[in-house]
Amino acid sequence: MPKTWQPQQDKKFAREVKIGQPYYVIRDLETRGARFEDAQRYEEHTFTERSRLTGTPRTDGGMTATELCRNWGPVYDTKPRNMRRSGEPGPQVGAPLGHDYEGYLDEAELRGLAKRLRDAPDPRTRRI
Repeated sequence: MPKTWQPQQDKKFAREVKIGQPYYVIRDLETRGARFEDAQRYEEHTFTERSRLTGTPRTDGGMTATELCRNWGPVYDTKPRNMRRSGEPGPQVGAPLGHDYEGYLDEAELRGLAKRLRDAPDPRTRRI
């Protein structure tokens, strides 16, 4: 059964964390600049060690379990379904045409492509 910890349960979460198990938080993203992006994505955090001083589980980046739950909670122990992970590529606008598609270029298109190739600067002599 999936388990969830709310931000006010940060100390309980720190006690129940298992080293090496991934935990997930959902981040809300601003979509005004990119209307076609997802409004939410999930992040995965794995605790790899315990702090020598306090014994609190920590990630490789140094974030403790209480910080993760308090600042980014709620925390889930199962991966959210139908949601992209942060850092994964966005949805593709186009797709491959498939093996059964046959495209033909007519003479005008070929001339246009050849002209664009002739007019393009030579990358070996182009100054940066």
